[in-house]
Amino acid sequence: MSIFNEHKISVSQLLSFIPEALLSHLSANTKVDHYSKVLQGRKMFYLLLFAIISSEKLSQRTLEDTFKDPVFKALFNLDETETVRRSSISERLSKIDSGYFKEIYDCIYNMFCDSYNPAEREKYDLIRTDSTVIGEAAGKLKEGIAQNGGKKFIKYSVLFDGLLPCGVEIYNTPKYCAEDNALSEAVLQHVKREKEHANIYIIDKGLGSAQRMKEFDDKGVFFVIRSKENRKHEEIKSFIEKDQNIDLGEIVLIKDSLVKLYSSKPVPTQKGKTYNKEEQIETHFRLVVVSSKQQPEKEFWFLTNDFQISAKDIANYYRKRWDIEVFFRFLKQELHASHLLSLNKNGIEVMIYMTLITAMLILIYKKANNIGYKTAKRRFAMEIRNLAISILIIGAGGNPDKVFKT
Repeated sequence: MSIFNEHKISVSQLLSFIPEALLSHLSANTKVDHYSKVLQGRKMFYLLLFAIISSEKLSQRTLEDTFKDPVFKALFNLDETETVRRSSISERLSKIDSGYFKEIYDCIYNMFCDSYNPAEREKYDLIRTDSTVIGEAAGKLKEGIAQNGGKKFIKYSVLFDGLLPCGVEIYNTPKYCAEDNALSEAVLQHVKREKEHANIYIIDKGLGSAQRMKEFDDKGVFFVIRSKENRKHEEIKSFIEKDQNIDLGEIVLIKDSLVKLYSSKPVPTQKGKTYNKEEQIETHFRLVVVSSKQQPEKEFWFLTNDFQISAKDIANYYRKRWDIEVFFRFLKQELHASHLLSLNKNGIEVMIYMTLITAMLILIYKKANNIGYKTAKRRFAMEIRNLAISILIIGAGGNPDKVFKT
């Protein structure tokens, strides 16, 4: 069979992480198969997984053609005589229980992260957090966040542990247009699931509310957030000692202080209007300001509630946030996450969970085999198709080794 000899893990091994017993158990628990004769939960799962991996451009027509593909049916042991139409796929996406796919996503992530060794566990306790939107062809969305031009979009916030997406929240209401609301909810939902966590959440300056930071601190959530420069604050004391070396390698330490922040609070007037009243938050935070040696005039301001780590580590932790930007680019360029396959909120949720499941499989494959994003996606698709063709050959009484040569 055609495999790449240097690989430490194969596609067939990765697919074994999704046991049939799991899909059957979740199907029963979520009742995902009620009222469906053909496109049951298991078949929809495999159809979307195979199409996301193998298609250059994903659409409902692509899914229709994929379901007819004998290679696809051989790989997942499906009935060769069954067919579906695009309209049936569209309707099924809008009605199938998205919770079924969320549970599969959670189960697969938990299986993978349970295999982290102690060193990896400490490394992956840095949770990069950010949001992105899907707006392409979204003008027909009935439920979405409206833009000024009238078009709507779906927003989702992802938490990324440096290797895998460890959490996601999906939003379609105006409240979550603000990152203060979207990212804070994503973090707090993740904290609920990981009660004994040692995570530090790395967040861009989209989340700037001092009230949100106070909420994090009250709940024991550690964070490093990039702040806007020259943010108003009161310095309580400086942590920089006399004669301390402020040369931190590529950066120079300008400030490391205990501070109090200011926040705007809406106050109603007698005429029914509101105005913003500035008030000081009593919670103490730590402000670290550094500059780049290459661009001395450029300052980077960071706020955190962790007083144990060094100023250099704080700056380095934030630099690792770039990993999630690379991950989003991978989702959009390689896994078709830049456009909407369904205009229904339920269908959108299904596709986001399936995209993240597919991403996890490819990212494990990428890490185990020490290859790049594009190479991992391409080789994964080649292996999965060759695996299916070999099943067809064996079923016909042939020897796949005579067809696939390493």
